[in-house]
Amino acid sequence: MIIYNVTINIDDTAHDQWLDWMKNEHIPQVLGTGKFEKATLSQVLVEEDMGGQTYSIQYRSYSREALDAYYREDADRLRQEGLKKFADKMLAFRTELQIIDEYNVKFK
Repeated sequence: MIIYNVTINIDDTAHDQWLDWMKNEHIPQVLGTGKFEKATLSQVLVEEDMGGQTYSIQYRSYSREALDAYYREDADRLRQEGLKKFADKMLAFRTELQIIDEYNVKFK
């Protein structure tokens, strides 16, 4: 499984509008492509020198092929929507993470 991670720093002046847009429009649209099984929205708990607030959105893809299809078919269009609304108020970078193994606590 591959995690498509998007880390975004959003300026405080646009934070509330951006967070509402992410929760109610953007993340549901990305999941609506059918290429991901779930998304996790997390706030990064460090103070940035540049100010603003930082978030990580981790989308769990069904497969490498599904993620590649997202890049080909959906990514540019969905990124453009965010740029139109928040272009000078946000900075984003993207990474891919390969899950090697997962562990859970087992209670006796």
